[in-house]
Amino acid sequence: MMMGDVPTHVLTTPLVGRTSELDELSRMVGLSRSGSTGTGGLVLLSGDAGVGKTRLLTELRAAAERAGWRTLVGHCLDFGDSALPYLPFTEILGRLAQESPSFVADISEAHPAVRHLLPGQRLLFGQDAAVAQDVERTELFQTVLAVFEEFAEPAPVLVILEDLHWADQSTRDLLGLLFQRQFTGPVSVVASYRSDDLHRRHPLRAAVAQWSRMPGVQRLLLGPLSNRSVRTLVRSIHQGTPSEAELKAIVTRAEGNAFFAEELVVASELGGSSLPDDLASLLMLRVDQLGDDARQVVRAASCAGRQVSHEMLAAVAGLDRTRLEGALRDAVDSNVLVPTENSYAFRHALLAEAVYDDLLPGERVRIHAAYVDALCRHAASGTAAELARHARAAHDVLTAVRASIEAGDDAMAVGGPDDAARHYENALELLGNPAHREDLAEFDLVTLTSRASDALIASGDPHRAMQLVAEQLEGLDPDAPAVDRARLLVTLAAASLMADSDIDVLALTTEALSLVGQEPTALRARVLSVHARANSVRERVDEALRWATEAVALGLEFDLPQVVLDAATTLARLQERAGDPEASRRTFERIIAQARADGDLSGELRGLHHLGALHYELGRLDEAAEAYAEASQRAVEADRPWTPYGLDARVMAAVTAFDAGRWDDVLRICDVSGEAPPGLAEAALAAVALEVFAGRGETGALDSLARIRPWWQRDGLIAILSGAGAIGLYGNAGDIEAVLRIHDEVVSSVRDLWQVKTFLAQVRLGALVIGHLADHVSEVGAAEREALLRRGDDLLAAGREAVARAESRGRTVGPEGQAWTARAEAEHLRLRWRSGIDTPTEEDLLTAWQASVAGFEAFRHEHELARSRARLATLLRTTGHTAEAREQADLAREVAHRLRAQPLLEELRAAGSAPQRHEAHDVALTPREREILALVAEGRSNGEIAKQLFISVKTVSVHVSNILAKLGASGRTEAVALARRQGLLA
Repeated sequence: MMMGDVPTHVLTTPLVGRTSELDELSRMVGLSRSGSTGTGGLVLLSGDAGVGKTRLLTELRAAAERAGWRTLVGHCLDFGDSALPYLPFTEILGRLAQESPSFVADISEAHPAVRHLLPGQRLLFGQDAAVAQDVERTELFQTVLAVFEEFAEPAPVLVILEDLHWADQSTRDLLGLLFQRQFTGPVSVVASYRSDDLHRRHPLRAAVAQWSRMPGVQRLLLGPLSNRSVRTLVRSIHQGTPSEAELKAIVTRAEGNAFFAEELVVASELGGSSLPDDLASLLMLRVDQLGDDARQVVRAASCAGRQVSHEMLAAVAGLDRTRLEGALRDAVDSNVLVPTENSYAFRHALLAEAVYDDLLPGERVRIHAAYVDALCRHAASGTAAELARHARAAHDVLTAVRASIEAGDDAMAVGGPDDAARHYENALELLGNPAHREDLAEFDLVTLTSRASDALIASGDPHRAMQLVAEQLEGLDPDAPAVDRARLLVTLAAASLMADSDIDVLALTTEALSLVGQEPTALRARVLSVHARANSVRERVDEALRWATEAVALGLEFDLPQVVLDAATTLARLQERAGDPEASRRTFERIIAQARADGDLSGELRGLHHLGALHYELGRLDEAAEAYAEASQRAVEADRPWTPYGLDARVMAAVTAFDAGRWDDVLRICDVSGEAPPGLAEAALAAVALEVFAGRGETGALDSLARIRPWWQRDGLIAILSGAGAIGLYGNAGDIEAVLRIHDEVVSSVRDLWQVKTFLAQVRLGALVIGHLADHVSEVGAAEREALLRRGDDLLAAGREAVARAESRGRTVGPEGQAWTARAEAEHLRLRWRSGIDTPTEEDLLTAWQASVAGFEAFRHEHELARSRARLATLLRTTGHTAEAREQADLAREVAHRLRAQPLLEELRAAGSAPQRHEAHDVALTPREREILALVAEGRSNGEIAKQLFISVKTVSVHVSNILAKLGASGRTEAVALARRQGLLA
C-alpha cells in the first residue's frame, strides 16, 4: 500500500549515484534486502534543495512496498505564518480515510481525537480554553502514536514526512513526541528537510539538535552527487547526445545537485546557456529575504564570481566596517555566502550566476568599475585576468586591453592556452573597434595576432586560429609595412599546416618570402622554415630540401633553435621519402632529444609524432605505439593535451591499438569523459572508437555519426576513420545504399579538402565497400548484380589509380597500403565469383586471398587478418580443401572471440554451416531441379519460378534448398557459379 502522491518528474528521473545512501537509509529503517525488519527506525534525512532527497525517498518507499511494508507519506508546504497545524499528518489520515475507510472508522471510534486531523473535519481549538487545548494536544499526540502502531499490526509501516523546514510548530512538537516515545511495533519514520534553509534563527534548527540527542534517532546527510554520477544523470535525461564540452559545463555548473543538472539540461536543449527563469527565481528567493546591506554585499560579491576576498569586498561594497560585518553575518546565516579562509564563497555557483544576472546594467558597470579601481590602486590583491574582466565590464577599454594581453601572457607561461587565447581575442576585439584605434595605437596588432594564433593552436583549435589571422590580414591597413604583412602571412601559413584546409599554403609562404627580401633576418629564417614545409606537403621534394637547408643555416646564424629544429624535422621527413628510413629515424631521435633539452615542446611533439608515423608506415606497430603514446603523454604533462601534434599522436595511438587488436585500449584512449575537448579532438577520437563499434557490430554507435559528420569538411582523417566505421556498421546491417553513399561522401569531402584527385585511403575504403557488395550480391536479381559489379569495378580502378599516382610522386606504398591493395583485389574477385558474372578461376581466388592474408600478416592488422582468413577459409572449404580451411577458420575464430568481433563470428558460423562442396561427378540433380536451377541462373525469384512452372512457391523453395545442399553452396548465386563450373548449366 502506498499513501501520498509523488510528482511525475520525480518518478521519471533515474536514480543515479545513490546506491550506498539507499542501502544505508534502508538499514536505518530496518529494511534489509530480504525485507526483514527489527522494531523500526527513526531517521532525519537532510540535504540541500534539489540534491535528491525526494528521489531517494521514492526509491526507499518502492523498496518497502516490494517487501510487503505499508507506507504513509505526508508533506509540509510553504504557507508562511498561515500554515495549517499538523498538515503532513492530516494528509496521511486523509489518504487513509480514502483508501482504508474501515480502518479510519475503527480508529476514530477508539480514539475520537483523530477526527481533529481528518480533512474537512478539522476543529480549531477554543481560543479561550488554554487548559482544554493542552489536554487535547496530549490526547492528539497519543492518538497519532496509536494510529501508526495499529496500522503496523498486519505489516511493518514506513512513515515519510517531507520538507520539515516548512513545518509549523505543532507538527514539530508532534514529531518530537514520536521521536521521544518511539514505537513498540514495527514503525519506521523518515523526516526530511533542506539543510541549506536552516539559518541560525530557523526554528527547526534547535529542534533537529534536540532530536538528534534522543536515543534511536539517526541522521543521514545527503551530499552532492559525484561528477561521474551527474554525468550519468545528464546523459540519461538529455534528449540528444551532448558533446563532452557541453556535458562538462553542465556537470561543473550543477556542482552535484541533481535538480540543477536537470534544469541546465533543459536549458541546453533549448539552445540557451543562461539560467532558466524558474531556476533563477528559485535561487533568488533566499537573497530576496536578506536585509538591504546584505543584498548590497551579495550583489557586489556576484561580480567577482564564485568567491571573493574579504579585503576586496571591503573595498567595493561601499559600507563601513560595522555595516559590512553585519551584512556578511546576515548573508552567512542565511546560507547565501559561506566563509572560507579570509574570503567568502557563494553556497552554490549557480546562486552567484543568478544574483549577477539580476543586476541592473548601470549597477553592474558601477560595481565592476569599483573592482577596477581597487585593483589598480592595490587596495586588494588580484590577477591580470581579474582586472581584464572587470575592466571590460566597466567599459575601461585601455585598461582592459593592457590587462588582457598580460593575462594571456601569464596563461601561456603556466600552460593555459585556452585561457590565453580567450584573453588575446578579447584584446583583439577591443583593438578592432575603430572608435578605440587612436587611443590604443601603442599596441602591436600583428604581434598580438601571432600570440593569439599560437594560443589557439596550442589549445587544439587551429581552424579558429586560421580564421582569426585571415580576418586580421584582410583588415590590414594597405599602407602597413611589408614586414607586417609577411608576419601575418607566415602566421596564417603555419596555422594552416596544422589543420586540413583549402588554403593554398604554398602561395602564402611564397608571397611572404618575396616580402621579406633576400636580406638575412630572423623573420626570413622563420618564413623559410614554413615555406619548406609547404613545399614538402605539395610533394616538391627538391624545393623543400633547398628551403629547409637554408632555414637551418639561417636559424643557426640568428640563434633560433625552434626554427632549426622545425626545418631539421622537415629534412628528416624528406630522408624517409628518399628511401632511407633508418637515417630518418636517427635524425628524429636527435631532434627529439635536442627539443627536450631546449624546452621546445612543439618541436619535441612534432618529432615524436613523425617518429611514430615513420614506424607506422614501416609496419612497426609496437614502436609506433610507443612514440605516439609518449607524444600524447608529454602534451598532457604540459597541460596542452589538444595541441595538434599531441592530439594527432593520441588519435594515432588509438589507430595503432585498433590495428594491433587492442580494442579495449582503443576505447580507453578515445574516452574523453571529464576532459571537455574542443570539437575537433572529440570528433577525431570518436571516429576511431566508431571502428571498434563497427568491428563488434554495435549498430547503436551510428548515433554518434551525426556529431562527427560536420567535421568531414574540416579534417580528412576524421572523414576517413569514421567513414570506415560507418561503412562497416551499415554493411553489417545490409544497407548497401548507405554503404555506397557514405563512401562517396567521404571521398568527395577528402578530395575537396586536400585538393587532390586521389588519395591512398581510397584503397582501404574501396576494399571495405567491395567486401560488402560481395556479401550482398547473391541476394539480388540479375540486373542489380550487374550494377553492383560495375560499382565494384569502379572502386577497384579508383584504388589502383590512387596507388599509381602515389608511386609516380615518389611515395613508397608501405605494408599497410600493400595489404589493402591485395585485399581490394581479393574482394573484387569474390564479388565476381558470388555474382556469377565473369567468374574467376578457383586458382585465382585462392591466390588473391592468400595474398591478402600475407599482406595483413606483414602489417599485423589483427582484425583484417582474421577477416581475410575467414574468407579464405570459406573459399578453401568450398573448393574441397577441408584441412586448410579448418586451420584458417580456427585462427580467425580465436581473434574474433578475443576482440568480441560479433560480425566476424557470425560470418565464420555461416561459413562453417555450409556443407562441403561435392565434385562434379557426385552431383545428381533431378530434371525438375535442373529446370529450376536454370531459372535461378536467370535471376528469377521463387515466386516467378512458381508461376512459370505452375507449382507452389513452397515447392520451389524445397527444390532450391535441395539444389544448394547437393552443390554445397551457401546461396543461390554461389550455386549458379558452382553449377556452371561443373557443367550443370549451359
